[in-house]
Amino acid sequence: MRIALFVTCVNDTMAPGTGRAVLRVLERLGHRVTFPIAQTCCGQLHFNTGYQRECVPLVRRFVADFADADVVVSPSASCVAMVREHHRRVAAVAGDQGLAEAVAVTAPRVYEFSELLVDVLRVTDVGARFPHRVTYHPTCHGLRMLGLGERPVTLLRAVRGLDLVDLPDARECCGFGGTFALKNPDVSVAMGRDKVRQVLATGAEVLTAADNSCLLHVGGLLSRARSGVRVMHYADILAAGERP
Repeated sequence: MRIALFVTCVNDTMAPGTGRAVLRVLERLGHRVTFPIAQTCCGQLHFNTGYQRECVPLVRRFVADFADADVVVSPSASCVAMVREHHRRVAAVAGDQGLAEAVAVTAPRVYEFSELLVDVLRVTDVGARFPHRVTYHPTCHGLRMLGLGERPVTLLRAVRGLDLVDLPDARECCGFGGTFALKNPDVSVAMGRDKVRQVLATGAEVLTAADNSCLLHVGGLLSRARSGVRVMHYADILAAGERP
């Protein structure tokens, strides 16, 4: 199986270790992963801000970069949702039948990391060890658009030494929402502070999620509150240590 890694802009810029974590886990499981070097943004930022035509070159680049992959994996629920749910809309805006056909082939092959592990590779125990108290926040795109459900949680429960505790009101948005946080900062911060209170109520040492963008938002508020709670993408936890 030819697996290609789509690392995403946020991870490449702000959390490159998460992409390396995905690679380590998959290699631990015996898979070879390629990284198309020309890859760039999936267009989510532009699309969500109303610049759908400006997404067209990005979608063209995406389908070209990942055309040879059997599956594409990404540690970002929001970017996977953009590809699977909205690239076809961009192709329609472009009025390009060839692009629409390419999207129809490529988009269904794109998986969020937990989907690839649980649904495609049929793996729930990746041989990790992480002896810490952890709580999981299901981000909006993963929860409502991809329907990740229990997949990330199932993977976390199999990690040796990890104490997974439920997050109160877990389904509530953290307030990031991409450009929402820039356009509505007061509302965004208020929502983030609600999430911080919920995280602190768990007594967790680590908050994890399937989107580093959301973790950066909540993590900033946790840091300013001097809470001592770290944020980590769940892929980083799965790669944290092999079992003896």
